[in-house]
Amino acid sequence: MTAPRIEAEVREKTFVLKDVRIGIGFHWDRREDQEFEGELDIRKNADGTETAINTLDIEDYLSSVISSEMATTAPLELLKAHAVISRSWAIRAIGHTDHVGFDVCADDHCQRYEGLRRRNERAVRAINETRGKVLMYGDEICDCRYHKCCGGRTEEYETCWEDVHIPYLTSVECPYCGEARPDSSLNDYDLETHDYHDWTVRYTTDELSQIVREKSGKDFGEIEDLIPLSRGKSGRIYRLKVVGKKLTEEVGKELAIRKLLSKSCLYSSWMDIEKTPEGFTFRGHGWGHGVGLCQIGAAVMAEKGFTYEQILAHYYPGAILGIKN
Repeated sequence: MTAPRIEAEVREKTFVLKDVRIGIGFHWDRREDQEFEGELDIRKNADGTETAINTLDIEDYLSSVISSEMATTAPLELLKAHAVISRSWAIRAIGHTDHVGFDVCADDHCQRYEGLRRRNERAVRAINETRGKVLMYGDEICDCRYHKCCGGRTEEYETCWEDVHIPYLTSVECPYCGEARPDSSLNDYDLETHDYHDWTVRYTTDELSQIVREKSGKDFGEIEDLIPLSRGKSGRIYRLKVVGKKLTEEVGKELAIRKLLSKSCLYSSWMDIEKTPEGFTFRGHGWGHGVGLCQIGAAVMAEKGFTYEQILAHYYPGAILGIKN
């Protein structure tokens, strides 16, 4: 957490950070107080802001992560699958993120880590029953990306990030995330989002032109057209031509497109774009970048009786379970 000033309440074995911002830049953006265990270090930054850094054992960290990403009322096999992928991602990320002075942040940029409020004995059980387990591809720990809902098919890594093909982060069918809404697996603020599998957004031309101007910092003039240039295997757009009366530019990859075309961030870039006399209509699918494990789909799989090993095998083809000592 970085803020102009960090307000913390230190208790006997824990500490509370006040007014923590979560979901930064997304449609669930909000603030809340959060309680943590472990060590607290508040550092002064060169720009006058302060950063709160929490140091603790990785398994304790993970028990909070899996109960921040999903609810602890979720099926145990989902929580165990999440424990494996969150552990794998965190181990790979240490020393390789763009953060300075700490390993990973506590928000969706890395993994949700919202302290002790959401954690309970089921999260601890999921961690203990998978302790040390990671996903491996060959001799390497997997870069286990995940997202909220794929919308019916997951996406390839290279559509969203570097132009590198990662065999276990490929596009797979997901018939599960559209079957039912697994409310018991979603935390409180995720329950506020209802149309995550199939959604529609409409803008007048004036509305969209204003959004693009504010989000890009450039004056495109009136937006005349939006032309998808490249799509991934799921249908997600990762190169888009934005045609304005004053300026035309190509935008990508998928997150840049989602941020440009919304006051917050579109659910995903898997969408059809219809130009109408009034403006533009986006008809889309899914919530998130679509790469790796689909949290909603995995929750439904767990409800149907799939084991965490089967869930991981579905979303990360070719990867195998290993132990990180």
